[in-house]
Amino acid sequence: MANPVSPRIAQYLAALPLRPDMAVLEIGCGPGVAAREIARMLTTGHILAIDRSAKAIGAAKAGSGSELDSGRLEFRQAAVEGFALASGEARFDLAFAMRVGALDGRHPELEQAALARLKAALKPEGLLFIDNRPPIRGDAIAGFS
Repeated sequence: MANPVSPRIAQYLAALPLRPDMAVLEIGCGPGVAAREIARMLTTGHILAIDRSAKAIGAAKAGSGSELDSGRLEFRQAAVEGFALASGEARFDLAFAMRVGALDGRHPELEQAALARLKAALKPEGLLFIDNRPPIRGDAIAGFS
């Protein structure tokens, strides 16, 4: 059984400027609750949800059968500071992270590498949302070319 959507996650997702045709990256997806909700909103878009934990990815996949079957949702085990687009994979329109240690200040030693990877994964006009901070455009993620 898939996990229900908490009010916190529902509120966060409602605030994202999602369109049904977007390419979305979720960083630190845990059991996949937010990713499943977004997959249900997409028509021609796609969401890739990553997490460093193999256990989390296993749980996310186990609870996402119909969304995975739709082709709009994919899970991948990856740490954000090591994330790279797959060969031929298009850059993302939007990326978001809720309570991800490498991006929320808990592990500052990982943050610069994580931001560099996200800058490379986002379209220049793409938006990065981290917790409740203002969004950052892909081409405005500082310090990386």
